Amino acid sequence: MAASEEHSALFPIFVLTIIALPLVPYTIVNLYLTFRKKTKTINCRCSACFHSGKYRKSIFKRISNFSTYSNLTVVLLWVVVALLALYIKHINTEVQVFEPFSILGLEPGVSDSEIKKAYRRLSILYHPDKNPDPEAHKYFVDYISKAYQALTDPVSRENFEKYGHPDGRQGLQMGIALPQFLLNIDGASGGILLLGIVGVCIILPLTIAVIYLSRSSKYTGNYVMHHTMYAYYHFMKPSLAPSVPVTNGLSWYSKVMEVFIRAAEYMEIPVRRTDEESLQKLFVLVRSELNLDLRNIRQEQAKFWKQHPALVKSELLMQAHLTRETTALSPSLQRDLKKMLTLAPRLLEELMKAVPLSARKATGGSNEGYGPFLQLPHFSESIVKKIARKKVRSFQELREMKPQERAELLTQVAGFTANESQDVEMVLEMMPSISIDITCERRLISWTATAIIAASKAIEELKEGAGASAKEINASVKEAIDRVKAGSRLVMGKFQAPSEGNYNLISYCLCDSWIGCDAKSNIRLKVLKRSRAGTRNIAAADEVPSLEDGAEEEDEEGEDEYDDDYESEYSEDDEDVKGKDAKAAVANGSAHAGNHSASDESDEN
Repeated sequence: MAASEEHSALFPIFVLTIIALPLVPYTIVNLYLTFRKKTKTINCRCSACFHSGKYRKSIFKRISNFSTYSNLTVVLLWVVVALLALYIKHINTEVQVFEPFSILGLEPGVSDSEIKKAYRRLSILYHPDKNPDPEAHKYFVDYISKAYQALTDPVSRENFEKYGHPDGRQGLQMGIALPQFLLNIDGASGGILLLGIVGVCIILPLTIAVIYLSRSSKYTGNYVMHHTMYAYYHFMKPSLAPSVPVTNGLSWYSKVMEVFIRAAEYMEIPVRRTDEESLQKLFVLVRSELNLDLRNIRQEQAKFWKQHPALVKSELLMQAHLTRETTALSPSLQRDLKKMLTLAPRLLEELMKAVPLSARKATGGSNEGYGPFLQLPHFSESIVKKIARKKVRSFQELREMKPQERAELLTQVAGFTANESQDVEMVLEMMPSISIDITCERRLISWTATAIIAASKAIEELKEGAGASAKEINASVKEAIDRVKAGSRLVMGKFQAPSEGNYNLISYCLCDSWIGCDAKSNIRLKVLKRSRAGTRNIAAADEVPSLEDGAEEEDEEGEDEYDDDYESEYSEDDEDVKGKDAKAAVANGSAHAGNHSASDESDEN
């Protein structure tokens, strides 16, 4: 029993080790990432954002940010580790070495008479005839009696000198890190151990794997549910065919919203009975954005509320966010809206992928309405109408104005104060100013991930192919590197030259963060048929002259081979984008665009 108690005392050490092995490195990594994490800078420093409180964290907010499930679990585990350490410190699990002199309270080397006196003195205290306590009896038999024998009996003394114990050689004791209740069950602990091993080592991992696979099977690689993808593809096709004339883009907007809110992630957000009153009030605020037929407003409202409650809630919350009516939301609805906005970027990306490629091509200019102006602080629809009277009808016109003229417009016409006008200037400075330089070339250039390497390599190969000198190549490469360091980027898109004819290509540079910062460039491309002698057949005299004189011509045999080989030339429409140079292009070329945006695409009309 004593051995089992000593072995079971090792169980807290075993538990402490199992907890500390993953806990210590996990805590160190988290602390390292926390201290290395840069403090979030205030992107917008206008007075409206500063006083809105969106960048200020209250004590409750900081506590809530810390009080996550993972952080609370880590703290709880450290508390358990501290308690186990204190418990282990106070229990005596050290193997005691048999020391007969210390047991009898003597110094080594004393005489036999002193040993006998000490034995008699301890016998009076611990002998069973003198002390009926079982612990005293046990201590007398196991320690005092054996210590006296080891010092007086010749055989016991010889065993003690050889093996360190009066009984001779002692067996090796191994500690078992199991709780005491398992060691106390005679003959039945094997089944419990087997069940524990099977449960912890087999059943528990399989259960975790099944739960993980069942949950992950619902999602795609972009962490979007498969049901969401099915709903987007299913409802996208009918939404692309307008049943009513589209005049101001509202019909298209409403159809996009109808498809977007059908995400399975939004359908899983609970609809509470306590939210009905808040949703009714919210409906009144955003009713004008729901594209309801005013001639049959009662029927339209009844039809709207007959939808699935999750669809109604999702659309109203999203409309509240778009119309800046979030102050009317209850705390529970604000939490639901925050969850929706967290999922929105991934869902919008998959929604765009669900649109067929043919439907993505631009067929005309889209009216952005008041959206670009509402990005600016202190702006509203009434302010936009006021400045429109001064012939500032587009957001681009407002950006192109001189700062002094813009300040006078905002203070005199819009009624802004000097500080509010300064806030507008600060936000306008944050918006990107995009310029595009497009070049069509026949030579294929390998693309490299690093912008500087890609730009320098592309320019170097291009100049070498044109027969430029080393000095010209170095100057061009240096210029390209300076442009990249200044914020320019090289984007290359390869396309196969079409058949003979005239084409109008449109290059779009789209901004993913701001409305009204996109850039569009029109290019006129003319593809000429190459004759046997290498001359070009120009259909009209007013077409753009070719700039590819001196290019190397390839002699090929066969009429069919010449008929299938074309060359092209292009010019850029100066009316759409000013200050852009145009260069010639030949067949099967690649388009290079140096710009400040993340996307660039060309469409043919």
